[in-house]
Amino acid sequence: MSYQAPTQEIQFVLQRLTDLHTLMQQMGFEDSFELTEAILEEAAKLTEQSFAPVNYLGDRQGVHINAGAVHTPAEFKKAYADYVAGGWGAIQFPEEYGGQGLPFLVSVAVQEMIHAANMALGLCPLLTQGAVEAILKNASTELKALYLPKMIQGEWTGTMNLTEPQAGSDLSTLTTIAKPMGDHYLITGQKCFITWGDHDMAENVVHLVLARLPDAPAGSRGISLFLVPKFLVNADGTLGSRNDCQVISLEEKMGIHASPTCVMSYGDQGGAVGYLVGQENKGLACMFTMMNNARLTVGLQGVSIAERAYQLAKTYAAERIQGVAPGFVERGPIDRHPDVQRMLMQMRALTEGARALAYWTCQEVDKVNLKIAPQAQHAKRLALLTPVVKSWCTEIAQEVTSLGIQCHGGAGFIEEAGAAQLARDARILPIYEGTNGIQALDLVHRKVVLDGGESASGLIKEMQHKLLDISTDLAVWVKPVQTAISAMHEQTEWLLDQSESEVMLAAVATDYNELVGNVVSAYLLLLSMEQAYLDPSDVSKEKIAVTQYYILQILPRYERAVAAMRNAMQSVDLLSLMQSE
Repeated sequence: MSYQAPTQEIQFVLQRLTDLHTLMQQMGFEDSFELTEAILEEAAKLTEQSFAPVNYLGDRQGVHINAGAVHTPAEFKKAYADYVAGGWGAIQFPEEYGGQGLPFLVSVAVQEMIHAANMALGLCPLLTQGAVEAILKNASTELKALYLPKMIQGEWTGTMNLTEPQAGSDLSTLTTIAKPMGDHYLITGQKCFITWGDHDMAENVVHLVLARLPDAPAGSRGISLFLVPKFLVNADGTLGSRNDCQVISLEEKMGIHASPTCVMSYGDQGGAVGYLVGQENKGLACMFTMMNNARLTVGLQGVSIAERAYQLAKTYAAERIQGVAPGFVERGPIDRHPDVQRMLMQMRALTEGARALAYWTCQEVDKVNLKIAPQAQHAKRLALLTPVVKSWCTEIAQEVTSLGIQCHGGAGFIEEAGAAQLARDARILPIYEGTNGIQALDLVHRKVVLDGGESASGLIKEMQHKLLDISTDLAVWVKPVQTAISAMHEQTEWLLDQSESEVMLAAVATDYNELVGNVVSAYLLLLSMEQAYLDPSDVSKEKIAVTQYYILQILPRYERAVAAMRNAMQSVDLLSLMQSE
């Protein structure tokens, strides 16, 4: 169950599909190709040699709690120590806090490898980097100076504490209380589903906790954000006494067994010391800094685990001898069989389409941060595509990991093969950071209807204009993508016509989300294919074949999404009928 980082494919996407070179120059780095090549090579060593070998072991051993402390496998501690020693958590953060000042897009490439190698372990730095983002953009100068250097280096890790037993996605009902006490607050309450809420791989865990002040307004407008460390931190940065927060239980889960999902208790001894991040009663806006980062990286996890599933299935299919394939006279490996070839190509095309979508979107984070003109347009593009990346990329992970099991046949249903673990691990992704249904509602309501369709129309016009410049030699491949983009335009206009019907918008949201993810990915793969024609390398030849397969076999799914949207009213009536019964 080895993992081989797809460095050539990642480099191709970074250099040919995104504006990485321009971003690097803006940030003071001249040779983007050589620098990213070196980073990718070192990241490959970390993930192939440290993270991947302990993935299966972590799934088998899991984590356990003893005397209020969470214990991880010893091999995980070693792999995480390698991560910290290499400074891998510092890539995209400011140099003033110990970061390397590189584009977020570069860290995205590294994170893909980490999650492909070991998603359970990779969740720890994922949460930490999101917490760093929230602190960096919202906390006081003093809190930044005290906490960010250690967190950026990975010596301390971070968490996101939103959910409570009675408050899942509806955060307006949370009840955790924060009592003002001079320069700090005392936090009392309980949180659940806290990923990496406690562990023994780092010396401190920094929790970002949503809570209410005693006199806070009701609902989501009365929520504040607080930094609550596991160990209090002295003015000189050394650790002080244990704070009044602890993990009281671990969830038994379907997958990611080596990632502790904790129930956290705050204030059992009178109150956990916390520090306000941002303004009072403005905590949800601050937390969204972290949540938006996490939505992109969870989408990226879909790419990662799909890549791992494809590699595993491809290796197995090349080694498994069974049957005589059509066109052959002797028994041979199952990858000779057309249906296995179909499944493998389906897996690869979906994975590469999702990678293109994720990377192309993530570059907008850097463009916004660097204030590249037109900044407002980049911000809107990022907002529009973030829910699509999160949902579409995590949905394709379900399909790809399922196909991975199918390629293995009966062996895929046996845990020893490893394919089942990937499917179990992947299943959490459509739920994380707001379920995919919530992402679809966000796309339709906030990013299309409330925007008057401006961002979506701008994207559609850009895609249409760009395709006009593609060589006529590729016309046979351009035409179906143009037709699909036109369908996306028509459905966007149709959505705006339905803007007064909240029920209708909710009914079609998931189908519209699927439509956008499918069409934009096809467009990006077509741009990739145009670039590949200029390069005779094996990577480029494979990119051409993958893109052509995607356009022939996957892009037509947009027609199903359009039909489902058009049939929505009848579907709503049927659902209402069933509910009334």
